Amino acid sequence: MRQRRRRGPRARRQRLGLLLVAPAVLLVLGLFVLPVVVTAVMSLYDWSLLGERRFIGLANYRRLGGDGTFWHSLGFTSLYTVIVTAALLVVGLALASAVRHRRRGVGLLRTAFVMPVVIGFATASYMTLWLLDDRIGIVPDLLRKTGLADGPVSVFSRFPSALTVVVVLVVWKTVGLTMLLLMTGMQAISKDYYEAAQVDGARRFRVFRSITLPLLRPTLALVLVLTVIGSYLAFDQFFILTQGGPDNSTIPVVYLIYRAGFIDFNLGYSAAMSIALMVILLLLTSVQLLLTRSREES
Repeated sequence: MRQRRRRGPRARRQRLGLLLVAPAVLLVLGLFVLPVVVTAVMSLYDWSLLGERRFIGLANYRRLGGDGTFWHSLGFTSLYTVIVTAALLVVGLALASAVRHRRRGVGLLRTAFVMPVVIGFATASYMTLWLLDDRIGIVPDLLRKTGLADGPVSVFSRFPSALTVVVVLVVWKTVGLTMLLLMTGMQAISKDYYEAAQVDGARRFRVFRSITLPLLRPTLALVLVLTVIGSYLAFDQFFILTQGGPDNSTIPVVYLIYRAGFIDFNLGYSAAMSIALMVILLLLTSVQLLLTRSREES
């Protein structure tokens, strides 16, 4: 009887815990696991959007291995990810260092830097198009009227300028979040380290390199993972601004997946590319976390 009485409250607590966890489990199953399973099943079929589906096994993945367009798109997406990640880390660190301390006007600067984060990528892309497009843009028209340009002014007709515009847009749009994360990490560092360094006469760069960066490593790892995943999933800015041009040189992987599924009507091959991209992101995230953990342990 005593054992039953002891188990009673414990069993009720366990049931209550399961009930509390159940909504989160259902949410994960519904929003992540189930779509992944459905996508994986679709990748095994020759599944036309407007026709019947036919089971073909791993044929879509074999086709993917020899698809030069996919590998070119993956290479471009990787290049774009490296550039955006480096730019966001450098600019984010500089802004976080500038606004980490409370002083006059810092609150206004923080707000100004964070404001673009709330703007959607589609809205920001259309704003950029409205400014820079040769047909409807304000800047090309202004350059022609002032005599600074003669003829068409199209930044999207050349790969370097098109990529530069997209990178600048992404950095302007998302650097506020990077700044907030890094600033929070900096503010969590104990002031005792900086006071000890000041007593030892260490200069600012030495303090930043020897104290701030090592203690900021977990936050940097979080920023790195979020930035890499977001960059590999880029779509809106390229779909609106470059549309894959010039000469299909700015097609990210997600844009290629969209084309395969909703322009070529090949849902099976589109699903296979989606699974391949998910595996690549899982591998990249795992490598980043392992490297960060090994450095922290060392």
